[in-house]
Amino acid sequence: VFNADAIKDISLIKGGMPAQYGGRLASVLDISMKDGNNQKFGAEGGIGIISSRATIEGPIVKNKSSFIVSGRRTYIDILSKPFLKDDMKGNGYYFYDLTAKANYKFSDKDRLYLSGYFGKDVFNFSSPNSSFGIEIPWGNTTTSLRWNHLFNDKLFLNTSFIYSDYLFQLGIEQSLFEFKLSTQVTDWNTKVDFLYQPNQRHTIKFGTNYTYHIFTPGNASGRSGDVVFKPDKIFKQYSNEGALYLSDDFEVSDALKVHAGLRYSSFQHSGYISFRDYIKNEFKANNNYRHVEPRLSFRYKLNTTSSIKGAYTQNYQYIHLASTSSVSLPTDLWIPSSLGIKPKFSDQYALGYFKNLKDNMYETSIEAYYKEMTNLIEYKEGVLPEDNTNSSSDDAFAFGDGDSYGIEILLKKTKGKTTGWIGYTLSKTTKYFDQINSGIPFPAKYDRRHDLSITATHKLSDKWILSSVFVYATGNAITLPTERYMVGGNIYTEYTSRNGFRMEPYHRLDIGATYTPKKKKRFQSSWSFSIYNIYSRKNPYFIYFALESAEGQEGSIQNGNLTPKAYQVSIFPILPSVTWNFNF
Repeated sequence: VFNADAIKDISLIKGGMPAQYGGRLASVLDISMKDGNNQKFGAEGGIGIISSRATIEGPIVKNKSSFIVSGRRTYIDILSKPFLKDDMKGNGYYFYDLTAKANYKFSDKDRLYLSGYFGKDVFNFSSPNSSFGIEIPWGNTTTSLRWNHLFNDKLFLNTSFIYSDYLFQLGIEQSLFEFKLSTQVTDWNTKVDFLYQPNQRHTIKFGTNYTYHIFTPGNASGRSGDVVFKPDKIFKQYSNEGALYLSDDFEVSDALKVHAGLRYSSFQHSGYISFRDYIKNEFKANNNYRHVEPRLSFRYKLNTTSSIKGAYTQNYQYIHLASTSSVSLPTDLWIPSSLGIKPKFSDQYALGYFKNLKDNMYETSIEAYYKEMTNLIEYKEGVLPEDNTNSSSDDAFAFGDGDSYGIEILLKKTKGKTTGWIGYTLSKTTKYFDQINSGIPFPAKYDRRHDLSITATHKLSDKWILSSVFVYATGNAITLPTERYMVGGNIYTEYTSRNGFRMEPYHRLDIGATYTPKKKKRFQSSWSFSIYNIYSRKNPYFIYFALESAEGQEGSIQNGNLTPKAYQVSIFPILPSVTWNFNF
């Protein structure tokens, strides 16, 4: 997902989200990029039969300014053709991305950073069994300008201006039918973050952020025979989101460390409003949601090798991910809160025990969590995303609650010739909607009961390193049609219970080997050999149904004996690969 050549650090925060983060009910993945070498020029990359990548970095003004540019491109769609069986011949997938960053040091106290990212994925499929075809391109663009200022050795400031744009498109063709759907979220974001460290036991963070959202929830066009549907105007929604936060990481003693934080968030909906008017009417307007979110977490050392960690957080999420359970395609749309759609809210609790063994050679942990959620949204019975495109979709949703809980176990070996980890999560996510599924609780679309990861890396010699990865995950829960019939010339479809069908589980095994010859004075190279999905597992991506008897259905809808036939679409079979890596 991320270009490792351009990344300096990744921090994953699962249990207790600090106060500087907000706007989501889930965890945080904080990614920071490399700055680039301000002393000398360098390059690294790799040329392979699945993908290639290249990174260039160096000084703009030595000791003052530097840059880094990194890009990748896959051509899996070309390589995989010889390995595809007949039922996978129509598959195609590729992605490319570009990351760039530059910085300038004005003084010992001031530095300016400019960075950008552009990435796009494209999946397409043409059915060998029917006239069904699909194309799904999606991508992100983001640019940021950040000023870092050091007031003194205890206080510094980051001021950021950020633009981001997310665009998802879906195109389907079948016989004389054609349908296109797109959704887009454009954000203009300003952040001001302070860090104050009065002494070694306190780290205080405070600041504010403001985001101007532009949503295109669903723009649809289509064709059925000679009839063409295309909207005259694209429907958009505008929102303002703001927050203030304060937190303190406080070392109470050598054994106890506490994070206490408070976040005030606000969301203005119902049409365009300027930033000036938003600030002026923040505490007056009735088209605002305002909430206070407390955050508390702790770490208590039992001894030098073990500790207990716990957290309690409250979170509000003002934009909603609307998922369609009756379509296994990735047709998720982002919808803002409005007068009729309340923001999501969650209470989350987490508690874990952490233990290191044999002089920190092994790290072990067991962690449990429980999360209660309110104001969740789901499409009403019989409603699809295309039914409410090009207009407000408030009436398309039912509202309910949910809960999610589970336990995570990790065993990690960090030293020796053989390293790696085994991670397992047992979890359950359930939704409760009075207007859906006859009020009977049902699993969330992304409920994943079992999640297993096993990785291993073995240093065979100074030149050879072997590696392997095995993953297993419970399949997505979806709603499938069970019957189709005709009444008064109209076609009706009966479905299973909401999310009452499980797709096949996802699992695969990858193996690899890296050969690194003796390093030369300025040039370093290596060869990577790998096999992805070694036993060629057909992991499900989505399921579609033939619409005509000529496409595999038995019987006819007019005679009342129609039996729909389902087809599973998978993406990648076994994929061997060789890559030459270089660094100079």
